[in-house]
Amino acid sequence: MATNRITSRSGARRRISIFCATAVMLVAAVPSGSSAHSAPAVRTWTFHYTAHNGADRLAYVVLPAWYGPRDNPELPVVISPHGRNANGLSNTKYFGNLPATGRFAVVSPDGMGRRLGLKSYAFKGQIDDLARMPELATEALTWLRLDRERVYALGSSMGGQETLMLVARHPELLAGAAAMDSVTDLTRRYHQLPGVPCDATCLKRWGKPYGLVLQAAMREEVGGAPGDSPKRYAARSASAYARTIASSGVPLQIWWSSRDLIVFDQKHQSWALFRELKRLNPCAPVSGYAGRWPHSKEMKASELLPIALAEFGLMRSAKKLPSSVRHQDIPDCAA
Repeated sequence: MATNRITSRSGARRRISIFCATAVMLVAAVPSGSSAHSAPAVRTWTFHYTAHNGADRLAYVVLPAWYGPRDNPELPVVISPHGRNANGLSNTKYFGNLPATGRFAVVSPDGMGRRLGLKSYAFKGQIDDLARMPELATEALTWLRLDRERVYALGSSMGGQETLMLVARHPELLAGAAAMDSVTDLTRRYHQLPGVPCDATCLKRWGKPYGLVLQAAMREEVGGAPGDSPKRYAARSASAYARTIASSGVPLQIWWSSRDLIVFDQKHQSWALFRELKRLNPCAPVSGYAGRWPHSKEMKASELLPIALAEFGLMRSAKKLPSSVRHQDIPDCAA
């Protein structure tokens, strides 16, 4: 494995570890519903990047299968942070064949928090790394051409939390964002974690309610409990940045479910943030989707994800929004 050193315009030196001379490792993904002998609709390319703390991490770029060094038109790109305990590769599976259908790229990194890799909880260094993903991807895959005017962010659960914080910290990067089933107030979430469902199998595995395990991990990642470090929790909470998000000008979708059993208090999480954004700026380009789906189920190619992507203009057509989902559209304040 070779290591290249690349100097950015600002003069900061960045390292990208790459696989041999090819800069990437190819993973051919078999489309859902296809046989192993069918031609894949999409391909996933893997590259190394150096996280904010110097850790070597992996990121995954999903492209239409036909796209490559000899056929590489400029593509819009979706930065998609993963949910808690997931990773970048598992997160790409949500998109199925949609990058081929809509002709766009998806980049999903493994990520790195202050201390933990799979529970980064919107640490500032992680958010800054997410903002670098289009640049890192094109540095690693030198033939990849991304439309920097059409960079979007979309994630669910912790990925939704990090999407919102990307809007708050790097609004100039984004042409749109969609946050699904997100935690928006990390302090409130911390205190509610003991209520996370944990059946007998769960108790046997962890020896205690899983919510207590999550609380301990959150303390390790954030640097204490909310009472010890309130500013650190606020720094990872979109609710603390509501005014910034409301005035960002970034078209934003917020999705939440009344039947979410994981982030089970969406009335005071995503829904609360949506109401606050509308209060702060009634003309903010923020749309809301409220339904009754299980946690993160809507973020699937076979479910409601095409609708979210269609709002970005990434899909030519999408399935009809179910009658069970209430949609509050972006207001027309041109007048």
